[in-house]
Amino acid sequence: MTTGHDIPPYSALPSGELLRRHPYAEDFFTSLGLALPLAGESVGAYFGRITPEVLEDLGVERRELGERFDAFMELVVSLRDQGSGPAIASITIEGGVDKSGADEGFVLTVVPGEVVSIVGPTGSGKSRFLADIEWMAQGDTPTRRRVLIDGSVPDPARRFSLEHKLVAQLSQNMNFVMDLSVEEFIAMHAESRMANDVAGITRTIIEKANELAGEGFSPQTPVTALSGGQSRALMIADTSCLSTSPIVLIDEIENAGIDRKKAVRTLVDEHKIVLMATHDPILALMGDRRLVFKNGGVRAIIATSPAERANMTAFEEMDARLTAVRNALRNGERIDRI
Repeated sequence: MTTGHDIPPYSALPSGELLRRHPYAEDFFTSLGLALPLAGESVGAYFGRITPEVLEDLGVERRELGERFDAFMELVVSLRDQGSGPAIASITIEGGVDKSGADEGFVLTVVPGEVVSIVGPTGSGKSRFLADIEWMAQGDTPTRRRVLIDGSVPDPARRFSLEHKLVAQLSQNMNFVMDLSVEEFIAMHAESRMANDVAGITRTIIEKANELAGEGFSPQTPVTALSGGQSRALMIADTSCLSTSPIVLIDEIENAGIDRKKAVRTLVDEHKIVLMATHDPILALMGDRRLVFKNGGVRAIIATSPAERANMTAFEEMDARLTAVRNALRNGERIDRI
């Protein structure tokens, strides 16, 4: 607990420096109803001048107060270090079998910053593939696929961890049940992650979400009043800024009412590994590679070519025209000419 001195290490720091480096230290004082130490005063010196009457009200001895503070700081610093998330260098998926029992015969390795698109008809096995990754399958699902982290089988503690999940999933349907504003909801998540600047990261996430959403919303909007597109925009922004999960799975966001290209780039910019099931040609070609599914299995892995990427410009122009028509219809305008 100590470094060989009479004063525990955190208690030895001037309070101004302590609160700048560890702003959550303030919670210790507020929980006890104590004022904060003076800016240049060490916490140990502050405890030394607390009156016997206050110590009696708190039900602690002076020495015990210092020990409690040091234990509190060691705990929250440890939790914060763990909360930085499990850094990984790669995820590898080893093929299993399709619905007919035929071997898939593939090995796919993906690294941070890469996007893999998953394409195929409805019912072809795209969602099952995402589920295998979320489960970190080890031959124990119907497909018999195996998922490796950094080339090795993840140990059970890592595979089934609730606090430090390797995978975050963004699905088509998102519903909030908490009676909180957007600002309160994101701030609560930021506090649980022990973010240094809760107010700042909350503002950033809401701003990012509004950049993605088709229709903006304010920090005071109740989360239960958000539309489907606004909810997904908020969760994508939250995942990019606060989630410690290095792998993000996306299941068909093209109909989410958000700027889908910007959404994917937001995650890539944070060096997430992104795997997304999609029917959207623009999103499909945003992937570095795409997996083609049929009959519950991977039939082909295709690297996106420069020529295909060049065609995206034409697809984006078509998409922009369709978006303009949709907006005109929503605004009650006529579309006699297109």
